[in-house]
Amino acid sequence: MKTIQGPAIFLAQFIGDQAPFNSLADICAWAGGLGFKGVQLPTLDPRFIDLQKAAESQTYADEVRGTVEAAGLVITELSTHLQGQLVAVHPAYDQLFDGFAPAAYRHNPAARQQWAVQQLRYAAQASRNLGLRAHATFSGALAWPMVYPWPQRPAGLVEEAFAELGRRWRPILDEFDRCGVDLCYEVHAGEDLHDGVSYERFLDQVQQHPRACLLYDPSHFVLQCLDYLEYIDFYHERIRMFHVKDAEFRPNGRQGVYGGYQSWLDRAGRFRSLGDGQVDFKAIFSKLTAYDFPGWAVLEWECALKHPEDGAREGARFIQDHIIRVTDHAFDDFVATPADSAFNRTLLGL
Repeated sequence: MKTIQGPAIFLAQFIGDQAPFNSLADICAWAGGLGFKGVQLPTLDPRFIDLQKAAESQTYADEVRGTVEAAGLVITELSTHLQGQLVAVHPAYDQLFDGFAPAAYRHNPAARQQWAVQQLRYAAQASRNLGLRAHATFSGALAWPMVYPWPQRPAGLVEEAFAELGRRWRPILDEFDRCGVDLCYEVHAGEDLHDGVSYERFLDQVQQHPRACLLYDPSHFVLQCLDYLEYIDFYHERIRMFHVKDAEFRPNGRQGVYGGYQSWLDRAGRFRSLGDGQVDFKAIFSKLTAYDFPGWAVLEWECALKHPEDGAREGARFIQDHIIRVTDHAFDDFVATPADSAFNRTLLGL
């Protein structure tokens, strides 16, 4: 067994225009001061990392890594969640997702998608240059507007959507394979990969690609009423990343899973700071440890109630308290009988 690495923190929700959240050196010093040992870096803000430069220059990649290590931290993974979203966008969401891309690529879906694909290629190369083994992203979505079968879906519609999704992602997966990096899809509402069944559909379309791996985040499964513990049993061989994020689902006579178009504060299902929700993290850490999860426990803070700095401070301690330092011997070794084949056969009456 392996001891899960951590705690680490995903920086996306903390980046801002005020110190210490406006530069890589300062935000790493802040995170280190809270007890974090690693940072997961989003890749759209050049104040923190220039993705193309990190892909093309080993010297620059070493400088970025050096900045993080100067604060006593390591980079756990890079993230292209927003770029991955743009690999596949249904026309209904074109204008909403335009803001994820630079201004030069907006109002031009084909150019925006080409930019996103190139960003993923850069991410594979940058991850290699940084010595990373896994990368976080979203799958994007072509079929999401059809998630509920009303009106009735035409025969073959979902199959064609996933075939196209596979065609778009297969060359990207091959690039990650060339770079020796696992591409981890965060299974998430709003993505075509939003549960186990949809992930399996995708695997079929990319020929069970060995780099098509998973970022496990139980909070999204609480909101879907999916068994997030059995999910680990099903997919542990593909889970390479772990977002430690809490959630709660409290339906009532007025709302359920869909939330009635309400804000996060008023929804029956909502994300919470660690320890404030319903996720059984003791069971999760136990399962991942037993299955030899090879990665980091990374805090992703999203909460409609608590201040983010409080959530980060409490989250570092929460994760540290849940990491299981694995044993190097069985608890009953002190009464073990020496191994002896002849003795064993005698006990069996053979």
